[in-house]
Amino acid sequence: MGVMTVVCMVLVGPSAPSGALLGASLPVGSVKDVVPNRVMTWNLCNPCDTANADRAAEIAAYAPQVIGMQEACVRDVESIREHLRNLHGLVYHVEYGSVLRKWGRCGGAPWSPGAFGQAILSAAPMTDAVSVEYPDGGSEDRGYMAVTTTVGGESVRVFNTHLAQRQQEEVRAEQVRVLAAAAARHERAVLIGDFNAVPDAPELTPVQQVAVEADARCRPASTGDCEPTTDWQLRFDYVFLRGVTALGHRVQPNEASDHHMVYADLRTEERPGA
Repeated sequence: MGVMTVVCMVLVGPSAPSGALLGASLPVGSVKDVVPNRVMTWNLCNPCDTANADRAAEIAAYAPQVIGMQEACVRDVESIREHLRNLHGLVYHVEYGSVLRKWGRCGGAPWSPGAFGQAILSAAPMTDAVSVEYPDGGSEDRGYMAVTTTVGGESVRVFNTHLAQRQQEEVRAEQVRVLAAAAARHERAVLIGDFNAVPDAPELTPVQQVAVEADARCRPASTGDCEPTTDWQLRFDYVFLRGVTALGHRVQPNEASDHHMVYADLRTEERPGA
């Protein structure tokens, strides 16, 4: 019994909510705390006919410390935050990495359309937020955002991106070079998002040289079974780690999007001389 207790503590940390074992959802309606070392990425799907209350319920079931959203409208994210707070007792800070103002995507008045792009929710405050638009977005403006926040009790730089669409390999290759160069400047970094590329795609090489995927089965040399993260059975969504170790990971299908949620429970590595 004592051994099992120790194992559970290692997997989720001493301050994780009761019952928050890796792969186990938390009872919706009873969640009051996040899992402090859990980072999630989720492409919300836009435009999609999905209620924000349903999106919030999907997030609350796994209560990540940090979640990076792609295809996110500011109005939707604000609504999701309200539902998380009011229905599930989860309070998140927010930063945005919008790259478009588009009525067709996010509504609003034709002369004042809603903002669209990335967003990061974090249970801990965020600092040094940046939003970078790639020099070439491909068929639609794309970019990355980054913040410094706390994951597992340690300061980590978190990057959230959405790369060019799947047939635009050359555009993605340049975008990845920009992203990898930014991440390489940090000892501890987590890179999450919709990369629109399978694990062995050549354009992912620069980011794979500075960070490793949380799931070992999704690394370039692996012959394992890398789970798909989209309804069309391709792996496009990743959690890349630099100076951080994955204790576990999960791909979670859902009814609210054509992308699955992907999360990893992390352990930060000690810095030399610390």
